Amino acid sequence: MYYVYLLKLSNGDIYKGSTMNIQNRIKEHEVGKVRSTKHGLPVILIGYEAYQLKSDALRREKFLKTTEGLRLLRQQFRDIIMKTGGVA
Repeated sequence: MYYVYLLKLSNGDIYKGSTMNIQNRIKEHEVGKVRSTKHGLPVILIGYEAYQLKSDALRREKFLKTTEGLRLLRQQFRDIIMKTGGVA
């Protein structure tokens, strides 16, 4: 399985990523091993999606990083995002 996941950073930004091993990848984020999120610790997993094909997961991750994808995330996770404000 391939996963697309969303992390809420301490500054309120939302990080979007993909992986084959979601448990290990989240642990890497939590201990600061990922350069893009180590400035936003602690991180909280707010959602993930599972895909059979890597290409589907990468396509979804790419979409979520677009303006339209960001708008969708704001609607879908409105309550979580608004608790600390901001989304990136």
